[in-house]
Amino acid sequence: GLDLSHCVGTNSLGPTGPWRSGGPCKMKRVRTVFKPEQLERLEQEFLKQQYMVGTERVDLAATLHLTETQVKVWFQNRRIKWRKQSMEQKAAKLSQFGVIQPASADSTDSKDHEEDTVDVEL
Repeated sequence: GLDLSHCVGTNSLGPTGPWRSGGPCKMKRVRTVFKPEQLERLEQEFLKQQYMVGTERVDLAATLHLTETQVKVWFQNRRIKWRKQSMEQKAAKLSQFGVIQPASADSTDSKDHEEDTVDVEL
């Protein structure tokens, strides 16, 4: 999670929107917390299609009471997760048949601590 307790401002979506202002945390995005029902519907839509564009995205955002950008970013992040899982499954199958050796703990350990998601509004 994001620890923004040292930032000046509040969590309310006031006139500045979902951005924090003031102090050293200027322009930090407040992380969107999705409700379980929203996540369930987003996952259902992702199973149907990995890319949500145009009016479909607008309609889904309105149905879920989210912004179009929140839906767009959720789909971007979900595709990253999906690709990562696919790569891990392929690597596991290949290593199972002795084609390649599984990655060492050293090479994957540093990546586990990096942020894989994109949470930027354009």
